[in-house]
Amino acid sequence: MEITRKKKNRFQGNDITQGSNFILNTAFFLYSFLCLAPIVLVIAVSFTDEKSLATNGFSFIPKMLSLGAYEFLVADWRSLARSYGITVYATIVGTFLAVMITSMFAYVISRKDFKYRNHLAFFMFFTMLFNGGLVPWYMMYTQILHLKDNLLVFIVPTLFSAYNMLIVRTYFKNNVADSLIESAKIDGAGEFTIFFKIVVPISKPVFATISLFVGLYIWNDWYISLLYINNPEMINLQYLMYKTMVNIQSLQSHITDIPNAAEMIAKMPNQSLRMAMAVVGIGPIVLAYPFLQKYFIKGLTIGAVKG
Repeated sequence: MEITRKKKNRFQGNDITQGSNFILNTAFFLYSFLCLAPIVLVIAVSFTDEKSLATNGFSFIPKMLSLGAYEFLVADWRSLARSYGITVYATIVGTFLAVMITSMFAYVISRKDFKYRNHLAFFMFFTMLFNGGLVPWYMMYTQILHLKDNLLVFIVPTLFSAYNMLIVRTYFKNNVADSLIESAKIDGAGEFTIFFKIVVPISKPVFATISLFVGLYIWNDWYISLLYINNPEMINLQYLMYKTMVNIQSLQSHITDIPNAAEMIAKMPNQSLRMAMAVVGIGPIVLAYPFLQKYFIKGLTIGAVKG
């Protein structure tokens, strides 16, 4: 009798567990669909004819397929390829240098035996509360550093971030044991050896986290080109697309007096071009994220919450 009751309770427990798993899986599936739906809609609209968009509106299934937006983008493929190359270069080099500088500075101020770590930490946190403003920032980059029309202007502003420094420092404090460093010193290892051969290998999660932060910032930035780049052959991808959209809108507003202007405006890509630019601009970052995801969550939670 007792055995039968235990089996019955166990079966009931299994049924409850399976039911809970089904509900959770269904909820996550719906949530994932809601997250992916806007991306699917953007891709669908980018392949939709402009006149069809004006008539029928946005749809997940294009009423009339068209490559007009992409043909417009690749009409000047040399400029697109050059801007793409500049953005890729700035993202890779800027992310690598930012991670190196951030990690080395954070490692120094995370060491309890470093005498001036509190002073350096104060200067770091001070920049989170106050900044000089746009005019001093512009004067420093143009008159002191002479980075006007220089590709380094895409990289230098991202080299130091107090927020990223805080994440990395907290990660080091919670995951790099003092005994590990002391044992390495006893074995004769120097500071650079300790950092690159011991600290760096066990800090991949936090490096992946700040790499994603910095990489996204550089890839999506267009403001730097607006301020510091006058040479049209040195603008990055996002600013090229911004200029393209502004030129389209300006052209549409100045051809109203031309015969058949309404028909010309209807054929000219506008909404579909916006979506095509979003698809072109988002590609590499979307492809890179899955490779960093397994490190991203761990690095962010341990570096920012624990301790």
